[in-house]
Amino acid sequence: MSEDSYSQLAAVLSQSLDLRQPPIAITFTDSVPDGVNGHAERVSAGCRFWEDAAAASFATTAADHDMCSIGVYTHNLQTSSRQQIDLQDTLKVLGDLGYVREEDLASIPVLQSQSKFVVYSPLAETPLPPDVVMLFVNANQSLILTEATQQVENQNAPAMGRPACAVVPQVMNTGRAALSLGCCGARAYLDVLTDSVALFAIPGAKLAQYTKRIEALAQANALLSKFHQIRRSDVEAGRTPTVKESLIALGS
Repeated sequence: MSEDSYSQLAAVLSQSLDLRQPPIAITFTDSVPDGVNGHAERVSAGCRFWEDAAAASFATTAADHDMCSIGVYTHNLQTSSRQQIDLQDTLKVLGDLGYVREEDLASIPVLQSQSKFVVYSPLAETPLPPDVVMLFVNANQSLILTEATQQVENQNAPAMGRPACAVVPQVMNTGRAALSLGCCGARAYLDVLTDSVALFAIPGAKLAQYTKRIEALAQANALLSKFHQIRRSDVEAGRTPTVKESLIALGS
């Protein structure tokens, strides 16, 4: 798929869902494309790259993720001795709090493969075919996305909690979309992840399928919303319209 194609898909997604944050592309690779630089600043956690990727393309290594041992773990990045110590210390604290028990670890998705680099970019400008496309969405947008998942996957998207970064390996390992409600860490590190915002991750290989269904479902939802608003208004006014009568009112 060409860069122009990704630009078109990003435009359809943004318009259909009325996204406030552009869709971003995440790609795991062993080589960095020409013209893609590293990330300029140290970040507190790798999930911060999701927000920064809305503005520019950049490549990261395991060292760029080293302030978040959980992110290094879920993304199966090459670890240092410091990261291993940080991970054990983190898991001890989480265990002492009853937040992540030892028996919970097996249920946290971890990327099955290991790559040297993770490239982040606006979907419209992605230099590589994305492994995962990430959307920042509200409840109304999630409605359309879950309907699309039912049609593309023939099942509902799993709704995941902590850690937020686990949604990436979840999608890559299964090849299926997933919703993440985030975690307290991601909500502390990302300005865009406000109380009303969640994350929806789409497998890059199915992006065109998803975009087609999202466009159709968004149009249908807009029309059906007007239909239901008309019926509510009529019923509250004491009328008992048939569906046909409501459809005629909709058309007028």
